Amino acid sequence: MKTVIERLRGDAPVFSVEFFPPRDDADEAVLWRSIRELEPYDPAYMSITYGAGGSNRDGTIRSIARVATETTLVPMAHLTAVNHSVAELRNVIGWYAAVGVRNILALRGDPPGDPYGEWVPHPQGLNYAEELVTLVRSLGDFCVGVSVFPYGHPRSVDLDTDTRYVVRKFKAGADFGIAQLFFEAEDFLRLRDRVAAAGCDAPLIPGIMPLTTPRTLRKTIELSGASCPRRLLDRLEPLEGDAKAFRAEGLDVVTELCERLLAEGVPDLHFYTFNRSKATREVVGRLGLVPARA
Repeated sequence: MKTVIERLRGDAPVFSVEFFPPRDDADEAVLWRSIRELEPYDPAYMSITYGAGGSNRDGTIRSIARVATETTLVPMAHLTAVNHSVAELRNVIGWYAAVGVRNILALRGDPPGDPYGEWVPHPQGLNYAEELVTLVRSLGDFCVGVSVFPYGHPRSVDLDTDTRYVVRKFKAGADFGIAQLFFEAEDFLRLRDRVAAAGCDAPLIPGIMPLTTPRTLRKTIELSGASCPRRLLDRLEPLEGDAKAFRAEGLDVVTELCERLLAEGVPDLHFYTFNRSKATREVVGRLGLVPARA
C-alpha cells in the first residue's frame, strides 16, 4: 500500500477525495456508488472522516477497511482524539494497521455538538493534535497528515501563534497538511508562505468543495470560519433560485480557483465530495487531471 507522500511525488499534480462514513444502508449504497465512479479516475488517495465529535467510528473503520481490501484506491483514515483514551486510540490505530491502512489524518477534533465550544480532553486522553501525531508515529510505519487553517484555527489568538502550532505538528512527525476550506487562492498561498517562512517545507494541500448548491456555499462559509468575499457572493447569490445556473456558475468559480492553485505549484487538490462524485469528476476533467483510461 502506497503512502500519500509517495503518491504526491510524481511530475504532475494530482487530486484526492474525501467522504464521510454512512449512517445507514441507503447512505452506504450512495457512498459506494461514488467510490466506484471515482475509482477509474485514479485519485492519489481517498479519505473517510471520523464523524462529528468522534461519532461513527465503527462506520469509518468498516468503510476504510473495505476500501483497502476491495478497491485499487489508496486509503487514508481520519482519527480524532475526541472522547478517546490513549488506550482506545491505540486500539483504533491497530485496527487501521491490521487492514493495511498506512495513511492517517491525525486531528484533535472538535467538541461534540459545538465545534466552537470549550475543549475538554478525555481524562486518559490527549489534548493536542501534535500528541496524536506522536502516538500514531510511535505505533507503526504510518504516513501522517494534519489539518491546517488558512484563516487560523478558531482558537488561535493570531496567525503567528497559529503558525507556531502548525509547525509543532510537523516537528512531531506529520508528513503533510490539508487545508480547511477557503475562498481565494491568495488565502491558501499566504498560509503556505507563513509555514515556509517558519522553516517548514512539508507539502500543504488545499481543500476544495465544489459549489453546486446554496447549501454547499453556506457549508463552505461555516467550515472556513471566514466571511465570503462580496465578489463571490455577487456571482452566486442572484442565482439561488435557479438550481442549474447556480451549479454551472459555482463549478466555474471552483475551476478558476483550482486553476490558480495549480499555476502556483500545489501538488494536490483535495475535494470534499459530500459522498457524491459527479461535480468532482467534472472539475478534475476540466483541469486535465483525469488519466487517459478513465
